[in-house]
Amino acid sequence: MFRRTFWFTTGVAAGVWATTKVNRKLRQLTPESLAATAATKAVEAGHRLKDRALGFALDVRDNMAQREAELGEALGLNASLDPELPPSRRYTAIENRNHPKYVEGPASSEHPYTTYSYNRNEDH
Repeated sequence: MFRRTFWFTTGVAAGVWATTKVNRKLRQLTPESLAATAATKAVEAGHRLKDRALGFALDVRDNMAQREAELGEALGLNASLDPELPPSRRYTAIENRNHPKYVEGPASSEHPYTTYSYNRNEDH
């Protein structure tokens, strides 16, 4: 009698365990669960990639500064520079007398300078 009860209880426990495992696996395979898992893994991969790229960028920056210092020392560019900037220059515009909008006209007291035609329909 005890032997039958033991095997019956063991069978029920195995059935409950197997049913629970199967239901859990089925819930993991639903489209919503698969999408959530994929999104989580993509975010984690993005964070890992960002951390690696940031480390790489910092290494490149450090090596670039070191190489610039070596080149500056080799070329003698480490001399102190004059901190004052030179005065700004102003360039005059060069007139293109061959441009079609340039109109040569008689100079008058009212318009002593050469004028440009402002026809909106030209050159469009």
